[in-house]
Amino acid sequence: MMNVKAARQRQKALRDANRSARRPERDDLARVALYWLIRRAVDKGQEAELGKFQDVIVSMLSDQGFDEGECDRVFDDLVSKYRSGGLPFRRKLHLLYPDGVDQDA
Repeated sequence: MMNVKAARQRQKALRDANRSARRPERDDLARVALYWLIRRAVDKGQEAELGKFQDVIVSMLSDQGFDEGECDRVFDDLVSKYRSGGLPFRRKLHLLYPDGVDQDA
């Protein structure tokens, strides 16, 4: 059985390798996929489908123990934010400028 210190070192090495490879994490992929799905539904006027999607997502989150009303509020806030257009993500400066942000352009 791997001890805690060895497990942490292994995770750090894995994160460092993924960062060097500029490999997205699961959350990065999920964030972009959710943005795309919501924007697509909004752009196509698919409000009913977006509502069904919200119902499923909120149900799945509440099954995990999250408060249903809070889940609805978070989802509604995201839809509001994404509805306004533009990419709502911060740029990953460590990926854009791997040698440091203070480079000459």
